[in-house]
Amino acid sequence: MTLTVTDLSVARGGIPVLEGLSFSLASGKALILRGPNGIGKTTLLRTVAGLQPPLRGQVEGAEDQIAYAAHSDGLKPTLTVAENLTFWASVFGRNGIERALDGFDLQTLRDRQAGALSAGQKRRLGLSRMLVTGRPVWIMDEPTVSLDTASVAMFANAVRAHLGQGGSALIATHIDLGLEAEVLDVGPYKAKPPDIDDFDGDFL
Repeated sequence: MTLTVTDLSVARGGIPVLEGLSFSLASGKALILRGPNGIGKTTLLRTVAGLQPPLRGQVEGAEDQIAYAAHSDGLKPTLTVAENLTFWASVFGRNGIERALDGFDLQTLRDRQAGALSAGQKRRLGLSRMLVTGRPVWIMDEPTVSLDTASVAMFANAVRAHLGQGGSALIATHIDLGLEAEVLDVGPYKAKPPDIDDFDGDFL
């Protein structure tokens, strides 16, 4: 299965931030997004994931096949690690959480409430949700925030295994994960600032 993005333009708060992006992501492949803070990487990922509409262009080939990990870990603090994973597995119609617990070294924390975890442990739990979705296309926004060196390597191994099983990954990150991946610098696709007349038109 191939995710195809064609002539995509995206906006944040109604203001265009990126335009004219085209790329494809095939099974078994990873694509790393690079660019300065604030340029629109998060907006691009949200659009590709189907969480907001594009200004122009198309995203094809991955309907209902995407799992998205944002800046928020998406955890219920009063539930334990195991209960959080079981909840997310049920959302995606899946069973079994042991692979996720093992993959992110969470077995010894399985009965601890998520609210009592450290920032790094919460991040590992948030990322481990990807392993219970059963979805082949992973889209991740700065996934290594709050992770130490060992945990970054753990995450990279999880992505590598996912790719080896025919999955794909689209990742915005500033660090080198050691993956065999193409890199897309979104800097050249920064949208032209709107003309003053464009703003005036909103009030006419």
